[in-house]
Amino acid sequence: MPRCKEGLASAAAGTYVVGVDVGSMVLRCHVYDQTAEVRGASSKKVETLHPHLGWVELDPEVLWTQVTDVIKEAVQAAGLQMNQIAGLGISTQRGTFITWNKKTGKPFHNFISWQDQRAAELVNSWNRGLILKAIHIISTILYFLTRSDRYLAASSLTFTTQHVSLRLSWILQNITEVQQAANENNCCFGTIDTWLLYKLTKGSVYATDYSNASSTGIFEPFQMWWSSVLSKLFSIPMSIYPPVEDTNHSFGSVDAEIFGVPIPIMALVADQQAAMFGQCCFHAGDVKLTMGTGIFWDVNTGNHLHTPRAGLYPVIGWKIGKEVVFLAEGNASDAGSTIKWAKELDLFTSVDETSRMARSVIDSEGVCFVPSFSGLQVPVNDPYACASFMGLKPSTTRNHLIRAVLESIAFRNKQLYDTFVKEMRVPLTNIRADGGVSNNSFIMQMTSDLINKKIDKPVNTDMSCLGAAFLAGLALGFWTDKEQLKKLRRTEIVFEPQRDSGEYQLAMDNWIKAVQRSLNWYSQTSY
Repeated sequence: MPRCKEGLASAAAGTYVVGVDVGSMVLRCHVYDQTAEVRGASSKKVETLHPHLGWVELDPEVLWTQVTDVIKEAVQAAGLQMNQIAGLGISTQRGTFITWNKKTGKPFHNFISWQDQRAAELVNSWNRGLILKAIHIISTILYFLTRSDRYLAASSLTFTTQHVSLRLSWILQNITEVQQAANENNCCFGTIDTWLLYKLTKGSVYATDYSNASSTGIFEPFQMWWSSVLSKLFSIPMSIYPPVEDTNHSFGSVDAEIFGVPIPIMALVADQQAAMFGQCCFHAGDVKLTMGTGIFWDVNTGNHLHTPRAGLYPVIGWKIGKEVVFLAEGNASDAGSTIKWAKELDLFTSVDETSRMARSVIDSEGVCFVPSFSGLQVPVNDPYACASFMGLKPSTTRNHLIRAVLESIAFRNKQLYDTFVKEMRVPLTNIRADGGVSNNSFIMQMTSDLINKKIDKPVNTDMSCLGAAFLAGLALGFWTDKEQLKKLRRTEIVFEPQRDSGEYQLAMDNWIKAVQRSLNWYSQTSY
């Protein structure tokens, strides 16, 4: 496929930068001026499809229409014309992928979401199989002989449903059309960023960036290329992968027919890495806690690639020229999705009232909630765990239920933080929170108490939009350097520990008991 020409953009072409974030629940577009103030914004709900139990999909054409609509609406809301936009940065949810016909551009199937569980049985089979055991043994020996972190990482390799690798393998095994196209070198694979770039340039540019590639589970972060070893193991042809470019890079321009003028696309970045950049977590030890659909803890490890030990995984934060920044990450799939579910059950009317409801009772009266609509990740790692309420009584009220739901998110934060403390070589310094759930003061305060650390929440919690815009703006010369970006980030509130973490011990012990009873609930054939 033709590639884009370099040097398409200049800050002189416009006086505003656009950041787009395709999240798991909400799609947002913000127009920023040079002070990083939002001059115009638009958002839409991301529509997910659930054709079978455990399957989560997105319609690519619906998503495409929504993306173009929010960009137009945000620019219009800012009172601007498209020719005033200097450039565009795109942040996207990670691990959600699609395959399409290279010749026609037609998708073979819907986007397969990162939350999708259809490959759970395949994942379980690989994790228990002899091949993985052999990889562990051989890698352990090689690490002993070479002391290479690459082999240390491979010695504890495990797979999850959030990895693209086995979901893509499932697609190749179960959709004949995809397998045939792959065999004929007529299949393109891409995460959402790659698909949007392809559509925005009307098929002239096919690429991804290092942050998105490293989040698939089939990219070799030590070598900085697609993993031929994993691809062979899962029978995935190397020919289907897109080229990988720097995170802020001249990816080409939006075709003029779409918005009336060509707009330079100057950054592609995975959403958690975008939030990290938007939070200005530029130094080793800086911590970003995003609570959106799921919970994501990320720690900047500088130029050191973290070697997994207790379940955390390394990703590439961003690559800008010669600078490569790595992150260590741990996540839980359900945070905002849990609160959304509770609202759909009419447990509350407005999200804003949940903190008040939780504080209106002294405790949850022994009620525990396990937030596991998409399984439990680090440090539990059980894709078959079920979501559940336990300890219900005749005296249980909505307030007790809401408190149990909010407490479960704080408890997951505590589990993830403890995993980082146990596993990390880099001391943890500043902790900065973002995402819609970070607006919940009950969860934020309880998390601060549990981990006994200050947590800084910014004025703008939509950090993925800002991070994408920051990256694009740096490439354009719209902003000069990271020091300038630090001055643009503004703190709204710092949560400080107010209660001893030991005061929560009984409640957390009961919650852990509830988690244990929710494990392995679904049979492997349920998905």
